[in-house]
Amino acid sequence: MKPRHFYLICCALGFVLPYSQFVPWVLEHGLNFGLFFRELFANRISAFFAMDVILSAIVLIWFIHSEGKRLRVRLLWLPTIGTLLVGVSLGFPLFLFLRQAMLDRTTARA
Repeated sequence: MKPRHFYLICCALGFVLPYSQFVPWVLEHGLNFGLFFRELFANRISAFFAMDVILSAIVLIWFIHSEGKRLRVRLLWLPTIGTLLVGVSLGFPLFLFLRQAMLDRTTARA
């Protein structure tokens, strides 16, 4: 399996798995941001994971833009939006897919 195909599979999983938990919650509670953050930080373990993912998302967005500009990767806004709307589970493999596609094009030209 080519890396870009693996990254696309990870993108699909990175979208479907988190939203399989989020959509039912929204259907039950609506877009109640107060309740969302109370439940997100309900205990030390959930707060641990929340802080880890939030920091990872900030670092990923910085990495997407610095590495993406360095390698001249196109469509850098896509993984940034994916990270903000879904999370690192979508944004990171999407960036890796775009990066790999650019690397494959560069290799094919050489």
